[in-house]
Amino acid sequence: MSKEISNDQLFDFMTKMYGELSGRFDSMDKRLDSMDNKIEKEFKELKHDIVRLENKMDTNHKALYDGYKQTYEKLNTLKEKVGRLDEKVEQQDVEIRAIKAAKGSWG
Repeated sequence: MSKEISNDQLFDFMTKMYGELSGRFDSMDKRLDSMDNKIEKEFKELKHDIVRLENKMDTNHKALYDGYKQTYEKLNTLKEKVGRLDEKVEQQDVEIRAIKAAKGSWG
C-alpha cells in the first residue's frame, strides 16, 4: 500500500501551500504597515512634544535670566545706597567727635 504522489497532486499541494503562505505574508505585510504607521505617528507626536518643551524651556530660561538680571541690578543699587550711607555715618562720626572735642575744651 504505498501511496505515490502524482505530479498533479504535488502541483495542487504546492499551489495550495503557496496560496496559504502568500495569504500569511499579505497579512503580515498589512500588520507591519499598520505598526509602521503607528510608529511614524508616535514619532511625529514625540518630535512635536520635544519642540514644544524646547520652546517652553527657552521662554523659562529667558524669564530666569531677566529675574537674575533684575536681582543683580537691584543688588548694585543697594550696594551704592549702603556705600553712601556708610560715608554719611563716617562724616557724622567725625562731626560728633569734633563737637565732643569742642565741648570738652569749653567745659
